[in-house]
Amino acid sequence: MLQRILTFFERYSFGVCTYLGGRFHISIAKIRLFFIYSSFLAVGFPLIFYFFAGIVLDFRNYIKRAGTSVTDL
Repeated sequence: MLQRILTFFERYSFGVCTYLGGRFHISIAKIRLFFIYSSFLAVGFPLIFYFFAGIVLDFRNYIKRAGTSVTDL
């Protein structure tokens, strides 16, 4: 049951931790733990940042896909 939950969140998450880990060369597990611990300490503020960053990253990927299809014409 726990493995199904973890698989669901890894598949449908925004990829913010992966992006930050690749950008700053930090382990993804450490970034995820940082978000979990800081959300307990800061009463959910990092979750707001996480969702905002996820929306921005998703929007950037959408713009990149749309830009390449227009220039191919």
